[in-house]
Parts: sequence; C-alpha cells; structure tokens
Amino acid sequence: MTDAEVREAIEGGETFTVEFKGEESEPINDRELIETVVCLANGDGGTLLIGVEDDGRVTGARPRHEAGTTDPDRLKALIANNTEPPVRVEVDLIAVDGEMVLAIGVPNEARAVGTRDARYIRRALGGDGRPACIPLHATEMLAHQIERGAVDYAALEIPEARWEDLDPLEFERLRRLIRESGGDDALTELSDAEIAKALGVVVANGEIRSIRAGALLLFGREKALRRFLPTHEVAFQVLSGTDVEVNDFFRWPLFRVADELLSRFRARNTEEEIQSGLLRIGIPEYPEASFREAVANALVHRDYTRLGAVHVQWQDASLEISNPGGLPAGINLDNLLVAPPRPRNPILADAFKRAGLVERTGRGVNRIYEGQLRYGRGAPDYSRSTWEDVVVVLSGGQANLALTRYVVEQAQAGRPLSLEALIIVNELIRERRVTTAHAATLFQRDESTARQLLNRLVDRGLLEARGEARGRTYHLSAAAYRAIGEDVAYVRVHGFEPLQQEQMILSYVDAHGQITRGQAAELCQVAPRQARAVLKRLVARGELRLIGQRRRARYERPS
Repeated sequence: MTDAEVREAIEGGETFTVEFKGEESEPINDRELIETVVCLANGDGGTLLIGVEDDGRVTGARPRHEAGTTDPDRLKALIANNTEPPVRVEVDLIAVDGEMVLAIGVPNEARAVGTRDARYIRRALGGDGRPACIPLHATEMLAHQIERGAVDYAALEIPEARWEDLDPLEFERLRRLIRESGGDDALTELSDAEIAKALGVVVANGEIRSIRAGALLLFGREKALRRFLPTHEVAFQVLSGTDVEVNDFFRWPLFRVADELLSRFRARNTEEEIQSGLLRIGIPEYPEASFREAVANALVHRDYTRLGAVHVQWQDASLEISNPGGLPAGINLDNLLVAPPRPRNPILADAFKRAGLVERTGRGVNRIYEGQLRYGRGAPDYSRSTWEDVVVVLSGGQANLALTRYVVEQAQAGRPLSLEALIIVNELIRERRVTTAHAATLFQRDESTARQLLNRLVDRGLLEARGEARGRTYHLSAAAYRAIGEDVAYVRVHGFEPLQQEQMILSYVDAHGQITRGQAAELCQVAPRQARAVLKRLVARGELRLIGQRRRARYERPS
C-alpha cells in the first residue's frame, strides 16, 4: 500500500474491509494478529492496519523481530503457516505522521479459513452496530464456499438418494424443451442415464454410483425433493393492492417449475399491436425474454443452503422476482452488465443453457435490460437487492409506441440498436442531456470507453454533441426526436443558444437577486465551464458584476 492509500483508509474509519489494531496500551500478539487475518479472509478480504487506534489516531506499530525491526517476509510466513488453508497476505511498512504503520492486505478467500488450532471467525455486524469478528459456524461454511464459487451445491452427493428418486417424465420434459427452445440437440438422442451423466448430475464410472443434488433439482420426484432438499420452493403470487388473488407454492423439479411459470406468464401477459409499414408489431406488457431470463437466474443462482422460496409476484404495475442468496461474489449493482458470468450453481446454469432456457453466452442480464428498454419502459430495478436476497423489478405500464416503432424500423434496416444505444436513448428521453461521466455510470464502463460509445452514436446520427472536453454534453439528434414523435423536444433541448442563455440568467438574477455558477449551469442545462463563459460575457458587458472568489463567487446586477 502507498502512504496515500493508508491515509485514505484511516480517514474512512473501520469498515467491513478495514480493521484497526492499536498498540498504544498493549501490543497485539501473534495469535490475535492471525485471528484478525482469518476474520477478514472469511469476510470480503480487506486491510489490517497495526499501529492505528480504534479512534483513528496513529500511534505506531511495535517492531516484531530482532534489532527493532519488522521483516515483512517473516510476517507473511507466520500468517501462512498458522492458517488453514494458508492465507497469502501482502505486508507493507508505511510511515504516517512520523510513526510506522504495519499494513496487511488480506485476500477474500473462496474457502472457509481457520487458524491452525481450528478457530473460525468472520467479519460481520456486531451487537453494537459496528463491524466485528464473530464465530463462523459449521452450518455457515458450506454457504460461504458456495457463495465464493469454491463449491457447486448441485455437485454435492446425496448418499441416501437413489436413481428411482428421479422421474422419467422430467427427462422427457428436457427433450421437449430442447426441441422447442433450440437447445443442445445432442442430448435428445441420449438415454435418461446418459443425459444425467452428460449434465454431470450423477457420479458414474460406467454405472451410476451416486446421485447429486443437481439430479434431484432437475429431475427429482416431488416426494424426494421434499425429503432431501427441503429448502427448495418456488412461489407464484398475484397481488392486487394488498389483496392476494393467487398464492401457489411448488416443490417441483426446476424444468417443470420453469415450464409452469412460463405458462402462467403467457396466460396473464396482455399485448397491444402497432403497425409499421406492412408489419404488425406486438407490444407485450412484459417482454417474455426478460421474464424467462429473470426466472431462470432466480432458479439457477439462488442459494439452496438457505430457507426461503423463489418468489414471482405479479403486481398492479410491475413484476417482481426474488430469490434467497445475494449476488454472487464479485458481482454488484455497479457491474451487472459487464461482469463475467459467475453462476452460484454452475451445473444448473449449464443445464438451463443446454435446455435452451437461458442465454448461452451468459449475458442474461443484458437481455433483461434490452427487453425492457426496447419498449421505452424503465430498466430492470435491482436496487432492493441485499446480501441475503436478489430482487429484480420489471416495470409494466404504457409502452412508448413511437420508440418501439423506431427500434423495430432500425432493426429492419439492418441497423439494430445496441444495448448501450437503448440505454442512452431511454435516458435522454427523460433527462434530455447527458455528460460522459453520467453515460459511463449508465453503461457501467470507464469514461474513455463511454466516450467512444457516445461518439459512435454521434457518427451514426442518433446523438448530437455540444461543448468541448469535459464540458461536452450529448442529446438526441433532430432525426431521432423526429422518429420518436418529439420534434418540439429537440427545439427545447437544442434551442438554448447563447443569447437565450444570457436572458435566462438575467431573468433569474432579477427575480432572486443573485446567481452562482452552479445555479447558472443547472438553469441553462450546460456544464459549469460553459456557464462560466456565459457569466463572463455578461460581466464584460457590464450587465452583471462578480462578487467574491472561488466557491463564494456570485453574480449580481450592478448597483
């Protein structure tokens, strides 16, 4: 770590990934140090700072070796030799305000880590509402390793399960799904036992020796599922306000559940039509592709070690799908669109892909987004997800018919809109303008990549750019506004020319007495640098005067 990184960590205080250990009153011994490393490794990893008190005061770390020194390599070896499996840490000695701070970087371990004397602890919220080290119980270790991809729950052997616990009708259901959905045709020619071997849901050496959890989840009889996998449950509910119209729970194998949910979805999903030339375009209340992917994700990525059902809730103006278990390790709300696929249960994910039920490239979330945005509806909302549950809400309501027609016509002309184009078009319909920084957040990319994507859309004629460098903003082009039937909106967003901007600022000052650069930028819908240029012109002409400097600067009418 660098000096700046250590200072930043200290200023941020203790968190789930930062732990302070002060030695002002009592030195930290090797046992306590190792246990703290284990605690962080069983959380999300992080940084242990020795020589920093709980209140953030830097008091310095004591020398741990001969001649008043601390040897980082010896400390690494001490930690690796006293943890199981060995934890490979990074150790740095950093001078902060004249005191030496020992910074230990701890990785996020996939497997549960303990001390050599079998003490297992993890980072979590303590009873006082602050991050603390608490016991990691044996019942939590399997979920911990599944969460981090070290263990596939579907690969766990169920010793008491027998081949007779699997239902032949479910194997036939898989063959039908493959034929209907364009899955892996090779599986349709195999026997039931050969399908189970090909999917990796049984242990076999010639003959089948044992049944895995994945076999029961995909092909098990209901009685066997209730006995061996009691956490598996799926609910379909229809809610009208606070009234529950439908409340059905299933403990069926996954292919059967997916089939049933899709049938119920099709029965309830209404559709309207618009005409585009000779083509009639169906606009569903909810896109089937989005629903299929969202349901498959919930079934495939749920944590089967936790109690609780996968819920599909059909509400008045939205469709909500949730499952037990947070987002897989390494995936969060800021990288959903760009993170590499990391299924919590790889065997189930592969089976659903080969059945043709999900996107084979692992970009299912992108399809959920695309299905919503191509009809001008809000993007899927994952904001209610927590570390315990993943919740996605698909918004219904009135579609943007003009936008839908435009999207279809572009596809017919051989110029289909990319997901990034759909994201930016929907944002600009609501917000009128975006900056490169805001677009980068929407695309979940860095600013350089976002700028490239925006400039491609400018070259295509979908967007127009205004301003230079960091002050550049983007809005829909005249052709795009015309295509979606909002010609007036183009005039409104593009028509604030310099004279109009000046008049708006002067009117604001006359009404409110003064204006700041930030208020001027917001008023004229331009970047702060552009607002400063307009204000500078007004000052030069004597129509405004500048009072104060920097953050205290404001503009008023001359006396």
